[in-house]
Amino acid sequence: MSPEHVRRIFEQLRSANPSPQSELHYRSAFELLVAVILSAQATDKGVNLATRALFRKARTPHGILNLGLAGLKRYIRTIGLYNAKAQNIMATSRILVKRLHGQVPRVREDLESLPGVGRKTANVVLNVAFGEPTLAVDTHVFRVANRTGLARGANPRVVEDELLRVIPAEFMQHAHHWLILHGRYVCKARVPDCPHCTIARWCEYPDKTPP
Repeated sequence: MSPEHVRRIFEQLRSANPSPQSELHYRSAFELLVAVILSAQATDKGVNLATRALFRKARTPHGILNLGLAGLKRYIRTIGLYNAKAQNIMATSRILVKRLHGQVPRVREDLESLPGVGRKTANVVLNVAFGEPTLAVDTHVFRVANRTGLARGANPRVVEDELLRVIPAEFMQHAHHWLILHGRYVCKARVPDCPHCTIARWCEYPDKTPP
């Protein structure tokens, strides 16, 4: 895709939604970290329902540790893979308390060393909690990038690197959310809503759905 079309796409996305927000509910970097760990193979709506009660009871690593593993599981048992996620959240909370004074680190390597935190989760925390110009490639971003021609690649890391290369710096802070929201509500997996897509004129997808 030409640099001009990339710019036009992000100008349009910005015009429609100048300040996009995460659909996960959180009030601190730690709450965001927990919510993103829980969100793997789960919907934001389902995560928010679980964390609404959880965060009333435990909002810090100390609070999670005080709940104990069994106590934590009671709050998140509606989330897929909750047993493994509970163990990771407990282990991460323990590390934050013992090594980092209860604070979520702002350095990628430190974040990715935490149990249950991979590159995608680290990118979300760095971008949303700390304002870093990172870009998490989830299934929505991966699909939109490949389908539109913004960045084609066989795996998320290739797509991430290409998006970081082609997206102008002025759009990087919100690019992650613009692409996620576009994939979630417009450029959907089974049937993209091309007739109502505001960036369709620059999209290179050859099989656009008809009006």
